[in-house]
Amino acid sequence: MTDHEESSHATSTERDGRGHANTTSAGHAGEGGTAATDYDVIVVGGGPAGCSAGVFTARYGLDTLVCDRGRSSLQQCAVVENYPGFPVSIGVETLSTLFEDHATEAGCDVVPELVERIDRPDERVEHRSDDSGFVVETAAGNTHTADRVVAATRYGGEYLRPVLEDDAFETLDGADGRTRLDRSYPDRDGGTPVDGLYIASPSRAADRQAIVAAGRGARVGIEVVEAVRRDQGYPPALAPYYDWVRPESSREDKWGERETWRGVFADRWPADREVDRRRYVALREREIDRRLAAYRSEAEIESTADRGQRRLLEHLEDELVLERAAEIAADRDTLEVDT
Repeated sequence: MTDHEESSHATSTERDGRGHANTTSAGHAGEGGTAATDYDVIVVGGGPAGCSAGVFTARYGLDTLVCDRGRSSLQQCAVVENYPGFPVSIGVETLSTLFEDHATEAGCDVVPELVERIDRPDERVEHRSDDSGFVVETAAGNTHTADRVVAATRYGGEYLRPVLEDDAFETLDGADGRTRLDRSYPDRDGGTPVDGLYIASPSRAADRQAIVAAGRGARVGIEVVEAVRRDQGYPPALAPYYDWVRPESSREDKWGERETWRGVFADRWPADREVDRRRYVALREREIDRRLAAYRSEAEIESTADRGQRRLLEHLEDELVLERAAEIAADRDTLEVDT
């Protein structure tokens, strides 16, 4: 297998027959099938970082909740003029709605709730024999539980104090002893010393611009997925995760055969890593399903592109759509007269 073939075929998401993410949890219910928590992942913050992280976790099939009800730095902008894909600019409200719509389409539950506190589990989390997982409390009085949490709020971090040590916070100069979450506390992929807790924002390198924050969120979302894959039993050579789809026409015939992928899987499985045979087969076949599902026929590509454009129309002002439709009709009439 060449390097090109390797990168081209290490792809992405489990999907259902409609092209949506299959949100049946890959790790939430566990081997016994009884969920110990409400969600696999809870993302705190519904801006570019939070929604981006949620898109990646949900598209892998992780039950993901996005809580979006706080101070957003994006809401302080007049318009956004430097987000690729919008040549003139994009209104803040429109961009925020697009973020949320994308997260929802990927399979996230998005709720307008302000998170006030995150703590380790107690009697509210059934079936827990250890202190893993998190309890998330909101200002509305709701409680959600999750195996993993992604913090994606540029402002504030007090809600994380119950699970963090004091060294995670820094004292602000001239602020009468006030503190904030240290932007250098998370590592380059958002990981922290607290197992299961990831921080996409605040981040020293990635919360000054919306597009950078979105990239940071994606990076953290991928790290969460790879951690889940390692927990599922995939060895380091098979844990890395890529989320993209490719046209079927670009795939050589052999890469459409399960036996080819079985050989690749066997080659990458460490010889010194022992595993129950049935577990090995389950991991292998799940991975093959995921990779084969990442290819699209020409009809599927055309249908998805059409659906994508129609979805964008829903975010435009009706008057502008009608105005443009009238211009198109007038141009066509002119062309018919000229010919």
